[in-house]
Amino acid sequence: MPAELRVPSRPSLVAQLRARKPLDAPTADDVTAEGGPRLRRTLGVWHLTAISIGATLGTGILVVLGTAVPLAGPAVWISFVLAGVAALLSALSYAEMAGSVPVSGSSYSYAYATLGEGIAWVCGWCLVLEYAVSVAAVAVGAGQYVNEALDVFGLALPAAIAEPPGAGGVLNLPAAVLVVLATLVLVPGARESAWVNTLLVVVKVGLLVFFVAVAFTAFSVGNFEPLAPMGAAGVSAAASRLFFSYIGFDAASTAGEEARDARRDLPRAIIASIVIITVLYILVAVAAIGARPWTAFTDGEATLVAIVGDITGQPWVAFLFAVTAVAAIASVVLTVLYGQTRIFVSMARDGLVPRVLGRISPRTQTPVAGTRIVGGAVAVAAAVIPLGALADATSIGTLFAFALVNVSVIWLRRNRPELERTYRVPLYPLTPILGCAFCVLLMVTLGWVTWLAFAVWMVVGTAVYLGYGRRHSVLARAS
Repeated sequence: MPAELRVPSRPSLVAQLRARKPLDAPTADDVTAEGGPRLRRTLGVWHLTAISIGATLGTGILVVLGTAVPLAGPAVWISFVLAGVAALLSALSYAEMAGSVPVSGSSYSYAYATLGEGIAWVCGWCLVLEYAVSVAAVAVGAGQYVNEALDVFGLALPAAIAEPPGAGGVLNLPAAVLVVLATLVLVPGARESAWVNTLLVVVKVGLLVFFVAVAFTAFSVGNFEPLAPMGAAGVSAAASRLFFSYIGFDAASTAGEEARDARRDLPRAIIASIVIITVLYILVAVAAIGARPWTAFTDGEATLVAIVGDITGQPWVAFLFAVTAVAAIASVVLTVLYGQTRIFVSMARDGLVPRVLGRISPRTQTPVAGTRIVGGAVAVAAAVIPLGALADATSIGTLFAFALVNVSVIWLRRNRPELERTYRVPLYPLTPILGCAFCVLLMVTLGWVTWLAFAVWMVVGTAVYLGYGRRHSVLARAS
């Protein structure tokens, strides 16, 4: 057959799943797949650290704490330590990968460069579960604090617009509004939204420090006896639930193409943020248990504002705390939504999701269309899905993605030892192996309903890849 009539054949499915993207292919100076404008390099180490902290400190500690204490009892602070160790081990691996493959896309891009297109798609699909679903989960928690603020004036939002279906309402309007507002802030540009986030991070750290100071004025050592009434099983179960509180530290790695010096600043930002977050969480947990017997904690309560109100006896203090807590939750929504849109930029550039999600606006140099689409979809999810289901689903997707990052570090060390690395995980290969093991352990302790939801999610993801991603993959076409 003449060369001009020869039709190029598609790679076999196995070959395409194993195909790896060259490490030097995606750089921050590259334009988009259409040859259009690129993302702006505007973020320094402080902005990146604030993104990581901003994406993490929020509903996890402000709301989920109340659901974990009944599982672990006073030993909930040990659960925070266990979840923090698992997060730290994975954070060290993230830091090495961020310094070796400094691109947007987080663990999706790392997996594509090391483990192949198939694993990269699985990782990217899990990141959708982590980011988009966690934004919805975080926004759901805001409704509780809005009602706590209104309660000072003897008011409350009607259950029909304050709770999702299945929790006594029709839709969670505060959650949906919060997501829409975050979407509007993200559209103008990364630098503009980063400054808003930095301000909110300062506010939320101050909020937690204030809570610790107030709670220690009513501290009672007797509240820690017995330490672990539910035993080790309760502590580990609470750790799995509380891992949701650490989700988001990897958001800094999604900004690889907007960092001024990604190889230097990303590792610093990731490690600094996880240390700050872990210390704050342990302090808050110890202070909360010391101020209130563990049997008084209830699911569905805005725990911290209730404790502050009980101790001070001043309604205006509880009101200010609740309002500030809503701002803290807004910061998480803003930064995690940012991370999701940047992951879609990478996946769209690779052809695995529709290109509209990666289209960069010439005026703002941000993915305006993708941001609006993702923001709208997440707002709907936040309005109609309860917090508990969202939190557990987010945790399992995140743990899976974190485990793949640890594996990627080992693969890259063995196969590309000459690659420039601005940071190396200590005690290699023990650190990434332990990081992967901790993630698997926490996944195992999640309930069967969560695993069933995860299995359904992966089946849907497989169908999307076979129906769209495989046929549009840029790497497959190039090969």
